[in-house]
Amino acid sequence: MDGSFLYLSLETWKYISMPVISAVVGYVTNVVAIKMMFHPIEFIGVWKPWLGWQGIVPRKASKMTGISVDTITESLITEAEIFNRLDPARVADELEEPMIALTDEITDTVMKRHHPALWEAMPLVVRSQVKRRVRAQAPTIIRELMNEVRTNVRYMFDLKGMITRVLVREKNLLNRIFLETGRNEFIFIGRSGAYFGFAFGIVQMLIWVFFQAWWLLPLFGLLVGWATNWLALKMIFNPKKPLRIGRFKIQGLFFKRQQEVAADYGSLVATQILTPQNILEEILTGPYAEKLFALVQTEVQRAIDSSASVARPFVTWTLGSADYERIKAEAVREVVARMPETLSHMTGYAEDAMAIQETLITRLQNLTPLQFEGMLRPAFEEDEWILIAVGAALGLAVGWFQLIVLFSSVFVDRFGGIPGFG
Repeated sequence: MDGSFLYLSLETWKYISMPVISAVVGYVTNVVAIKMMFHPIEFIGVWKPWLGWQGIVPRKASKMTGISVDTITESLITEAEIFNRLDPARVADELEEPMIALTDEITDTVMKRHHPALWEAMPLVVRSQVKRRVRAQAPTIIRELMNEVRTNVRYMFDLKGMITRVLVREKNLLNRIFLETGRNEFIFIGRSGAYFGFAFGIVQMLIWVFFQAWWLLPLFGLLVGWATNWLALKMIFNPKKPLRIGRFKIQGLFFKRQQEVAADYGSLVATQILTPQNILEEILTGPYAEKLFALVQTEVQRAIDSSASVARPFVTWTLGSADYERIKAEAVREVVARMPETLSHMTGYAEDAMAIQETLITRLQNLTPLQFEGMLRPAFEEDEWILIAVGAALGLAVGWFQLIVLFSSVFVDRFGGIPGFG
């Protein structure tokens, strides 16, 4: 057997490898582009932003957060809806036991701290009656507070601010929203790169059989890297509505999965962002917290005056009005300081009553295609050209690799040799 068969076989394999390499290029460039969208979360490099990289979504975190916030607050749920679902009477029932324990403890603590001798000297029946009256006021305080919050919710709870602060505090959460919502779409982008790359590779191979210009392989590599990313992005978001072509129905993958995406998005937002714990934290520590505490102060002081009425002459005669007011102020501070712990007892009821997850899922499923597109499209749209350019650059590099390694004779004929190899 002479060497001609081996030579022919090797050449044949070179040609066969062309669509395979194009498929690999298409897949790798698309996967790399997706990774570059989300990672790294913090900038890695030596000269920001020119020499290094930060994921597109983390780099645009402020804008991406704003988009997520607008989607939730404008299309899905409002502050009023969240709080109007809480029944003040039921909240009072949920907090009755912890409030009783709290009022007893605060009454004892404050009086023993300021006037231990007087408190001990006060007849036991009077002390017990004061505590009972304070306890009796607790449900009224809670109902009044809840009614006031529901009436003036826009001035006491900042839903947009809360969502923004949660996303800024937990940087990876923004990535999760896009990655989990578009999970299938990102898998499709990678796989479609291989499919389209293979198809382009066949075209490349057929042309190369008849026309072996040195620039053809780098050009096809660039086109494969560019076209596979571009086509994948177009197929995810277009067409928005089902389009019939003969027996086939075509629709953008993201819109075809609206029911499933809605469930994923609603679940993630409800369990990670719009949680009762985060809502309570926003009320107690957010920019409008002072308004709530002022309301608490008014209600608690009113309750103390009402509860102490039976002993008021004795107390004011013994303490004086100024000291009595100081004791009331301290009692208010104690109540405010213990509010997070006390309110935590209602989170189970709040989660059921608010029904945030069910609301989000239902409304997401009913969004128009244009509104629904706004959930994921912004992650691609503004810097889409970067993803396509990265794919094109990687494809170009592989095209040069094919020319230099697989078809070196063409390279040598054009450039006179490979640098470093004689």
